[in-house]
Amino acid sequence: MPRPSDRVPEPDLLLSPKAAESIREHLPEVADDVIGRVVAEVPAYAGAFSGPMGDNIRTAVHVALEGFVSMVSGSDTAPLQARAGALEGAYQLGRGEARSGRTTDALLSAYRIGSRTAWQHLSARAVALGVDATTVAAFAGLVFAWIDELSAASVAGHRDEEETTGRARQRLLEELAQALLDGASEPELAAAVEHADWRPPTTLTAVIAPSSQVAPLLQLLPAATLEAADQPGLDGAGLLLVPDADGSARRALLDLLRHRGCHVGPARPWALARESYARALRARGLGLEGDSDQHLVELVRRADPAALADLRAQVLAPLDGLRPMAAAKLTETLRAWLLHQGRREDIAAALFVHPQTVRYRVTQLRELFGERLQDPATVMALTIALGSQEDSS
Repeated sequence: MPRPSDRVPEPDLLLSPKAAESIREHLPEVADDVIGRVVAEVPAYAGAFSGPMGDNIRTAVHVALEGFVSMVSGSDTAPLQARAGALEGAYQLGRGEARSGRTTDALLSAYRIGSRTAWQHLSARAVALGVDATTVAAFAGLVFAWIDELSAASVAGHRDEEETTGRARQRLLEELAQALLDGASEPELAAAVEHADWRPPTTLTAVIAPSSQVAPLLQLLPAATLEAADQPGLDGAGLLLVPDADGSARRALLDLLRHRGCHVGPARPWALARESYARALRARGLGLEGDSDQHLVELVRRADPAALADLRAQVLAPLDGLRPMAAAKLTETLRAWLLHQGRREDIAAALFVHPQTVRYRVTQLRELFGERLQDPATVMALTIALGSQEDSS
């Protein structure tokens, strides 16, 4: 908050005690007129003077007027303390206005109208009391300088309240994101949503982004995006939960994330966001950058490497008695036979061998596997086990 100035009016500009007392007697009607003009001329203050907040605003107006009179009266009422008290009141008024949702533009408009109205009353009263024109003119500068100090204090209070509220809400949003990732119950999620004042979208999509990209992305993504900080296993990366990035909106999201080193989970109903995060985290662990929907085969195949190795050993058991070189060639041919659905010419082209060679090898496979090559369950198991070239070693 701005420190109150220790500047006081020159002695020849001070009001006499009698004049100050006379002006004080009229301060309640001045304050009422100030409030009435503000309500009439600033739409944001229509209806603002009912309830506790209205009482706070009235008090702030009275304190501001009293503080000015004390400052220029030269009385024993500690003018610097009166000034400090009025500035503190203005600061707290600014905080209250921020909590009420009114902007600094509305607040400053109220100050401009209030200062004009107050000066009309104070100057008229000073003239009626016989204060000379030179002193009245000098008081004009003091009045508007005083209003500038008060408005600056209120703006500072407004800014501080917004920053404090923003930090508090950000903590609540982070707690909501953590509740989603922890699989909180439906009542717990409902409470977290309410506390964070967050409107649930239809879906959430997890995006794991390098830490250097988190802040820039938050500026570009929808305002309802949640940030989940300090997730285990995400050293050097952050997690964002993006609302309603499904359907055609997913393409826009992926375009935005291109070349940013991100891993993107699937869109899931917002309460199931942890599923999207689990997918993105798995893709990151496997080095599958970008859209996880484009890596589903690899994600499925590599979800349990040990199980895949056991499956390969099980379904390829008929080849165990062959020399390694022969087993490798037949395994390669079996894979091509499955992928090309038995089409000899396509298999030969894929293996760079003559079709007769393919015929010979397939005959060997039929002798080794027998009727199992006609069994749908065995064919599916072989397809899963042999679906990637990297497993042919």
